[in-house]
Amino acid sequence: MKHELEKIFESFDNNRIFNDKSILQITYRPNEIKHREEQIKQLAKILAPVLRGEKTSNVFLYGNTGTGKTLSILYIKDELLKRAERIQEFKIKIEYLNCKLKKVSDTEYRILAELIKKFGGNVPNTGLPTETVYSKFIDLIDSKKQYIILILDEIDQAVKKISSDFLYNLTRLNSELSKTQISLVGISNDLTFLEGIDPRVRSSLSEEEVIFPPYNAIQLQDILNQRAKLAFKEGVIQEGVISKCAALAAREHGDARRALDLLRIAGELAERDGSKKILMKHLDEANTKIERDKILDIVSSEPKQFQYVLYSIIKLIEKNNGKPVFTGDVYALYQELCQKNKAEILTQRRVSDIIQEFDMLGIINVRVISKGRGGRMREIKLAVSKPISEKIKQIIEENLTYK
Repeated sequence: MKHELEKIFESFDNNRIFNDKSILQITYRPNEIKHREEQIKQLAKILAPVLRGEKTSNVFLYGNTGTGKTLSILYIKDELLKRAERIQEFKIKIEYLNCKLKKVSDTEYRILAELIKKFGGNVPNTGLPTETVYSKFIDLIDSKKQYIILILDEIDQAVKKISSDFLYNLTRLNSELSKTQISLVGISNDLTFLEGIDPRVRSSLSEEEVIFPPYNAIQLQDILNQRAKLAFKEGVIQEGVISKCAALAAREHGDARRALDLLRIAGELAERDGSKKILMKHLDEANTKIERDKILDIVSSEPKQFQYVLYSIIKLIEKNNGKPVFTGDVYALYQELCQKNKAEILTQRRVSDIIQEFDMLGIINVRVISKGRGGRMREIKLAVSKPISEKIKQIIEENLTYK
């Protein structure tokens, strides 16, 4: 075994695929952001007044995952701060906070505590009234003349867990500040997020809006070529791999992050194979792996009611030796599961809607069949492999009190 391990380690020492894998990671920030010139110019015009000591408008960026929102705003942040170094009369501070992080998004208290930390202060993780933490934040930032831009990424995640009140409180802070002015930049992947929040918050938060449309296949190919030149050794990518990778990601709402992940994982699979090139088969394997991981992520983040419906489907199909089941049977088991776990029972119509959503996500296949005089019924079968359905079941069982 030791000899075999040495052979594996040696094969990775002689890396023939990657120059710098980090260039394909989400954290990498290129010098040039392709196909987002218009959005960057628009944002620069909105935020530039801060350089002459004016509070900028609050701005909201929205678009699907992987459309360059965070990359663009962080690029502008860096450029603004470079320019701000020349200013003597006042300070410009720009801070970025990802609201999706578990330690941040749970409560208004935690968001404020994280912001206080970014400005050099400190509060305990719990224990103080939220009003006290607000006061500490105000005292901390209002000690000198400065203009602050807070970038709140994945802001919809925090609102889902807390409420939109904390956003309203942040937008109202300027009325309590004497030396400092704050502007907010909100970022969301949820295109309908603004429609669901309190109208007061919407009017104060989204004074300006910048939309990031999905990338098309040609734009994604351009982005991949830019990164591939730096990330891989010369000549290691089989012809057609990058164009297919771009086409696959364009189908997924033009997600550049997915395109880069696909190419990186294909490279890793080629390396593990001991291949001198990244071949089409490696890209296909990478796509299958990402699809599986995406399904598991979706299931993990779904509300309990959704999980109970899916668990009922999996258990029934298991009991039925893999044969399809019907909506009525699923609803009966779902009710039983909710009762055991003391959860609210949704109506049959709502459960039917949830089943339809799982069909759209590709986790199950739903087919309407005619029973003659008995009417029409919906037949359900799993669209994922047995190993994935086992993992789904395991994820849901961790949240169940009674199975």
